[in-house]
Amino acid sequence: MNAPSGVAAPPAAGPLSRPVHAGYALGSLATGAFGTVPGLLLLPYLTDTLGVAAGLAALLVLLPKAWDVLVNPVAGRISDRTRSRWGARRPYLLFGGLALALLFAGIFAAPFGNGPAAVAYVALAFLATATAFAFFQVPYVAMPAELTDDYAERTRLMTWRIAVLALAILVSGAVAPLVVTAGGDGVPGHRWMGLFVAVLIVVGALGAFFGTRSAPVGAVGVSEPTLRAQLAVAGANRPFRALLICFVVQSAGVATILAGVNYFAGQILRDEDSGPTLLFVCFVGPALLVMPLWTRVGARLGKRAALVAAALILAVGALALVAAPVLPPVAVYLLVAVLGVGYAGQQVFALAMLPDCIAYDTARTGRRQAGVFTGLWTAGETFGLALGPGIYGLVLQLSGYVSSDTGSAAAQSDQAHLGVLLGFTVLPALLIGPPILLLRRYNLTPAVLAAATHHGRVDQDVTAGGRHEKGTMTQ
Repeated sequence: MNAPSGVAAPPAAGPLSRPVHAGYALGSLATGAFGTVPGLLLLPYLTDTLGVAAGLAALLVLLPKAWDVLVNPVAGRISDRTRSRWGARRPYLLFGGLALALLFAGIFAAPFGNGPAAVAYVALAFLATATAFAFFQVPYVAMPAELTDDYAERTRLMTWRIAVLALAILVSGAVAPLVVTAGGDGVPGHRWMGLFVAVLIVVGALGAFFGTRSAPVGAVGVSEPTLRAQLAVAGANRPFRALLICFVVQSAGVATILAGVNYFAGQILRDEDSGPTLLFVCFVGPALLVMPLWTRVGARLGKRAALVAAALILAVGALALVAAPVLPPVAVYLLVAVLGVGYAGQQVFALAMLPDCIAYDTARTGRRQAGVFTGLWTAGETFGLALGPGIYGLVLQLSGYVSSDTGSAAAQSDQAHLGVLLGFTVLPALLIGPPILLLRRYNLTPAVLAAATHHGRVDQDVTAGGRHEKGTMTQ
């Protein structure tokens, strides 16, 4: 891997082929599985199988993923500066994805049984897995800005990706608890579940690697000379900064919902066996159906307005679930389906706006540093997804939730039931709704992007002619 030289090559214009759409989207099997299952099952695994106190379990879930805040920008810089016969990003889809699968299965291997050694093992295994995930996810998320410079095509590409992501969440989130049960619950069941999810990750990694082999990607180009300088450039990009903060906080809200599924199903719905699976089907199933609708909404309202609408649906739906104890189960599941509709739009438009931010930066600076932007993005997203279970675990601790090492939840007090309910409803609503106010600072419309791209290319042409050393666009 050598330091790059030259200016960034422009992405392809016009629509991408269906095989590229589908191939790129398959990578979301890996990101969806890893983003869902630890948030769903790791906290209950620690509290109800290994007997770890809820507060300590929350830290064990939070800290290894918080490590990604440091490692993701580094992974992005490395991928920005990678030269290989497979391009800058694709090697990481293959090798990072395979390492992720192997290490994920290791999290639930439980070679030490219960006790302090088992707790330390889970923490270290989760840390290693989070590192492998960084080197898969950051290059993967960087690719759309280099695949096309078409504003609408990025939304279509993200629609494919989020459809597969929804499928990955549905399969991993709904089936993984069933695998635990079929495997005998406790440690044996979780070992089988770890292997099942590892297979999903392998399929996603190989699908993305081979599916994008014909995709147009920009050549390696100039980046800022140091990671610190790159981070400073990304931080100065006002639309990106507003979108990132909003998405991180909302990710924490979504993660509290994921973390609370098992607890909510068992303690509120009184259905430990089929409840988690039904909740996941209701949450993710609608997402597969409403993707075309969200695409049309985005075309009509614009990405920012559509993101606001989706976030409000998600927040209001979560808040309405506070009435779950007095509602019939069918009404609860219908409300969860409303959450799924909002979640689908929130993911589609946030991820479609990210490549716009990257394209804007490339156009105005003439430098290719998509990896650093996506490194910051995925670091924030991963931190938010880890923060959600951490907060939820803290709520359980404060409400007096009793841990168990039997593989089944212990009997809980009314106060603990209240903590389970509020952590699943009011808390995520507060984390998802208010951050949309930050999007007032996001101003990347098609016209703004077109103007930036035009002027940026003019500056790059001047650079190629030798009349000055780099682009002169300013924000």
